[in-house]
Amino acid sequence: MEKKREEEGSVIWIDEDEAESSLGSCILLADDAEEIPLKRENTEEALDEEVIVTFCKRAKVMPHARYDCPTHPFEQGECETSCPLGRNAETCSECYCYICDKVAAECKDWVTPSFCHCNAHNKSKFWKDQWNSALTGSLSQFNLELSEIDADIQHGGVLLQQFMHDVSVEYNKYLSGNRIAPDFPKCLCHRNLRPGKCEKCSSFPLYTVHSYASVSELVTAFLNLAEKERPKTEVIMLMGATREIALHKDLTPFAQNVGHLVSLSQAVPCLMSRITRRLQRLLVLNDFPKPLYNKLTAFYHSIPFPVHCHIFSNSLNFAPWDHCLLISVLKGQNVTGQRTLKGKKECLCETVAVVEARIERMEGCRQYKELIRYLKVVKCNDSKWLQKWQDKVPFYLCKSGDFVGAAQALFIVYPRSCCAACRLSLLQFEVYLKMFRSGQAPFGNDMEGSVLWGPAGTPVKLPVLLKQMFKLFYCNVSLYTSPKCWSSMIKIFASHPVVGADGSLTAITLKEPSQELQQVVSEESRYVVEQLTQTPHSNVTFSKHFGQDSSLEAGLIFVVQAVRHMILMEHNSLCSFLEIVLAFGNNLWALKLLLESLAYHEEAVRNIVSLLLADLCCHKTEMLGLWQHWGAQYVGELLCLFLTSRDRNLPSVGISIINIIVENLPMCPWAKEVSKFLQKSTKPFGWADYEVSTFIAISQSSLCLRLPRVCQLPSPLATSEQDAPSSKDFRLLTATEGSAWRGEPHTPSSKVDASPSLTRTWKKEVESLKYQLAYKREMSSKTIPEFLKWIEDGIPEDPFLNPELMKNNPWVEKGKCTIL
Repeated sequence: MEKKREEEGSVIWIDEDEAESSLGSCILLADDAEEIPLKRENTEEALDEEVIVTFCKRAKVMPHARYDCPTHPFEQGECETSCPLGRNAETCSECYCYICDKVAAECKDWVTPSFCHCNAHNKSKFWKDQWNSALTGSLSQFNLELSEIDADIQHGGVLLQQFMHDVSVEYNKYLSGNRIAPDFPKCLCHRNLRPGKCEKCSSFPLYTVHSYASVSELVTAFLNLAEKERPKTEVIMLMGATREIALHKDLTPFAQNVGHLVSLSQAVPCLMSRITRRLQRLLVLNDFPKPLYNKLTAFYHSIPFPVHCHIFSNSLNFAPWDHCLLISVLKGQNVTGQRTLKGKKECLCETVAVVEARIERMEGCRQYKELIRYLKVVKCNDSKWLQKWQDKVPFYLCKSGDFVGAAQALFIVYPRSCCAACRLSLLQFEVYLKMFRSGQAPFGNDMEGSVLWGPAGTPVKLPVLLKQMFKLFYCNVSLYTSPKCWSSMIKIFASHPVVGADGSLTAITLKEPSQELQQVVSEESRYVVEQLTQTPHSNVTFSKHFGQDSSLEAGLIFVVQAVRHMILMEHNSLCSFLEIVLAFGNNLWALKLLLESLAYHEEAVRNIVSLLLADLCCHKTEMLGLWQHWGAQYVGELLCLFLTSRDRNLPSVGISIINIIVENLPMCPWAKEVSKFLQKSTKPFGWADYEVSTFIAISQSSLCLRLPRVCQLPSPLATSEQDAPSSKDFRLLTATEGSAWRGEPHTPSSKVDASPSLTRTWKKEVESLKYQLAYKREMSSKTIPEFLKWIEDGIPEDPFLNPELMKNNPWVEKGKCTIL
């Protein structure tokens, strides 16, 4: 060997035989060469065997597990976690934690009770499982493959691992308990001695109280955190929490009276109930991979539930989406929800949480047909809750486009309950009627709160619709006697068959059919109503009038006869009738047909007249707003309808309307047009002629010139002062400005506020004019003998003949009145 190069602290050795070639050469950098004992005989042996000893150095201690430490002895134990064994807590600078894979000084649980990682070694199965758990987090207990652990599952394992650590600490505190002294009288010796120093007092035993409250609060906080995570993360967290609290032992005596949070046997079932309901929703709403789903359910079934939680052991034993029975039900192959497998009867019976989750998922996927089949056969532990969803089957049929089937489904009777028709509310009835007639349905899954509507199928034919509607009234007595229900039905049949995009109705004015058609359809409608009243499920037929171009008018006439039948049967139980009158809108010919059909039923007419008078008295402001919206033509026709009626009771309704207009004449700019309409009427007003004449005289006198310039009344729905006109909107028009109200050009004039004094003056003037008309009527109605006797008795002082009174009367002016 030849030394080619030598430097301080290092030597390079090269084989001289292979110096010329770099192939196969052996070079070594040696430190501390003086410490290397090179013996000649070793060198010669190496030369003979072509082996060269190039370096020799003292071993350096490398990083190692605590049980392999050459410096400190280690004492092995199988699963000791309460405290360090022997000198296991002592470490060198290179000792690592076997569980955490960190330097021992950085391990948080090195000597922590319940963990004691200093005792961990690779010869114990317990510590090997802990090592595996630390390697994959807490996911090792789920037996998941590495390919199944994605980011969400891994995140759930990290959170679960931290929870297991925290809950273990709190559970140990629960096991240790709090030692509390009994409530005995205080010892007098304690005044001189510190507590516990008295021999007599120290003889009393201390009681240990185990409170589970801190553990329960920690678990609750963890569940709240889990609900904010993604589905896979949440299911891992919930499964792990279930296992942790299921292994906790109850140390509280049964005789001890404590709260439900303090007692483990009461707190754990409450937590389990919340966890299982959430797990059921997660497994139903989400499409977990089949292997992952099976491993999760297998892990849940492996949990050793204690006695007080045994009821939750089968909580996840529900049919998955690919179960044969469930698939056959959803596809319509099984209409009973039952099957026999190997001689054992199997039934589709599920909990509330599972049924609710399935409904939510099928609604979201718009699988309405499958949802209908499922609701018809599924059984639940809460039958009343299930009934609410079964009542929505007709709505789901409408969503799927089967409106005829929906109309028939209203009368399907389910086990332990009657049909859905008998539980319909007023709003639901109105929505169903609009859907059946229009062929449209709400876009959302909320029947009553949906905003947008759209076409869904073919509407129900008019004869079928009328028949099903009357059957519904027969089943639901509360709807049959509700004026709001009848008014809604009249509005729907007096509106356009197609509803708006928001589900609103568009009122239409139907042309009055001929008297012959009205009579024919009315007689047929009465016969059908009588038949359906006697036998609701009878197979009645309708004539061609209900299928031709006049189907809208025929449908409204049928509704009129149905209302007539209801009045004759239930007029004593009615609470209002004004809504029914207003529901006809401009189709007053239908209202007239209704009133004429009641001509020979005096008691019923008397009752509805009393209801109308009471309603008009209570809703004056609303009626004024509606009359202004509909216009003078509608008000005039409505007055003629009541005032010219042959019935002696109905004109009182017209007189009540006239009184409301006269009392609020400044708010009725259309009153003069109404009076003109009444003047043109060719029909006699009967005993109401005097009231009509008074109204015409008042509305056409200068009184009607006192009008609001802005002809707008406060809306009945106005809720703020901004919606109502202010006093500045009203002005007093003189006689010369009357042409302005009639639409002719007018000159500006001064404004006068409608103060309370002006209103009182106007009312006095109205009474004065009424007195004048009454005076004229009294004189014109007397015969000659009566007139002579009336003169002998003394003529009452006539304001028109007394110059003094004429001066004080503002209405006695030239061109404004005529003295008889």
